[in-house]
Amino acid sequence: MPTDWRRALAVVAHPDDLEYGCAAAIAGWTDGGREVSYLLATRGEAGIDTLEPEKAAPLRECEQRASAAVVGVSTVEFLDHRDGVIEYGLPLRRDVAAAIRRHRPELLVTLNHRDTWGGVAWNTPDHRAVGRATLDAAGDAGNRWIFPELAEAGLQPWNGVRWVAVAGSSAPTHAVDATAGWSAR
Repeated sequence: MPTDWRRALAVVAHPDDLEYGCAAAIAGWTDGGREVSYLLATRGEAGIDTLEPEKAAPLRECEQRASAAVVGVSTVEFLDHRDGVIEYGLPLRRDVAAAIRRHRPELLVTLNHRDTWGGVAWNTPDHRAVGRATLDAAGDAGNRWIFPELAEAGLQPWNGVRWVAVAGSSAPTHAVDATAGWSAR
């Protein structure tokens, strides 16, 4: 995994996605002085079967902010797409591209965007949509002709995304030793 970067943006669908996917690596990065911000497409309102969405959303948002703080992340943003029914498309790509322009990361982190987890278990539609939109938004963020309304709102194009890390990939090409981040918590 490359180490010559200073800022990362982690983009996932739900609260707890990063904790299952890569929070220990993020802890190591922030301990090493790197800046990591979180962008979540939903507030996870459909994620607790025994709680109505309007009660689950604030609870899961609070849990996500607390969990992010444990690994050294202070910026956590939510896009308010609906949990369980996120659609891949221009609105999602625009929202992620706007965040990339705002945070100006060199590294993007997202979750597995493939149909399955290693060919064994089916992946959720939300994970697939957000992961694929993140990959596309990396290019969209740098193109002034795609979503020109973002520039009009003061979000200038950003071509500085040098790497995209996909946690939980079934075909990894790089790895991070997360031992230090894991054991420190």
